[in-house]
Amino acid sequence: MEFIPADESRFFIWFFERYTEWSLKRRFKQVWVKQSYKPKADSKTVYFLNHNMWWDGLIPLFLNRHFFKQNARALMEDQQMWQYSFFSKIGAFSINLNNPKSAIRSLRYAVQSMDRERASLFIYPEGKITPASEKVPEFKQGLAWLYQNLNDVDFVPIGLYAHFIRSSKAELHISIGNNIKLDNSLSKNEISNLLSKELNSILLSVRETAGFDDQNFTPQF
Repeated sequence: MEFIPADESRFFIWFFERYTEWSLKRRFKQVWVKQSYKPKADSKTVYFLNHNMWWDGLIPLFLNRHFFKQNARALMEDQQMWQYSFFSKIGAFSINLNNPKSAIRSLRYAVQSMDRERASLFIYPEGKITPASEKVPEFKQGLAWLYQNLNDVDFVPIGLYAHFIRSSKAELHISIGNNIKLDNSLSKNEISNLLSKELNSILLSVRETAGFDDQNFTPQF
């Protein structure tokens, strides 16, 4: 499959931002957000998230509209991009995880994308939807490669956790962590392991309290 670049449309972004918000209100009893990282006026940021549900593809639109307000793009698995081609209009571009040469092309495109003013990138480093688990997520090497090849860019974990603890209608807790600073001389495996542990720490913390104690979380509806 050929590489699919981002091809943003103001109308599509405007429409899907509102569609996403309408859909979240319809599908979830409440969306709760805890925000530790707040980008500065000149910040450039890579956000990395766990990938446990279909909704993950639209959540970046919601977060960027209300919390980050950056020029956002997202990496998306190529088969999903071909199935949902409109995602390129809202800033997604493809990556073929089964073809290393093609994957590097997508990662280089991601680096170029970060040259834009107030650029941001959303990435799901597990590479596919996986069952929710307390185990440390297994990341592909792309996130670590980006960490080694991007300068003056913040790397921020975001934990997503949906549950039915208080109601037959799901609630969604979103925890935005802090900028992670690592020694850039570390190997890709070491960087990947440390970043995955940071995200897992956030997820474990959310799971301990979600549905029981919403302290530090703000309701969105």
